[in-house]
Amino acid sequence: METSKTKTSFYRRLYVAWLIDSGAATSVPAIMEATGMPRRTAQDTLLALGELDIDCHFEQQSGERNNAGHYVIRDWGAIDKHWIAANLHQIKAVLNYP
Repeated sequence: METSKTKTSFYRRLYVAWLIDSGAATSVPAIMEATGMPRRTAQDTLLALGELDIDCHFEQQSGERNNAGHYVIRDWGAIDKHWIAANLHQIKAVLNYP
C-alpha cells in the first residue's frame, strides 16, 4: 500500500518535532543526520511545524555568533507527543527512516 503525501508530510513534521523535544536532534545538521533529509527539506519541515500549532523556537547560545544554538519545542498545541513516542516505529517505517 502506498502512503499519501499528506501522511508522509504530517509524519515527517511529527518526527522532527519529536527529535527536537527528545534532544536526539536539535539542529538542522543533526536532523539531517538522523533522517537523511537534505538541508532544505529539514529547514522547510522546521518552518512547517507552526502549521500544526507546534511552537518550535531557535534558542541562540549567548555570546555566540552565526546561529550557534538549538531548537526547542515550547508547545505541542493539539498534538499528543506521547502518541508519537508510542508509534515511533510506525512513523519511521512510513518515512523509511532508520
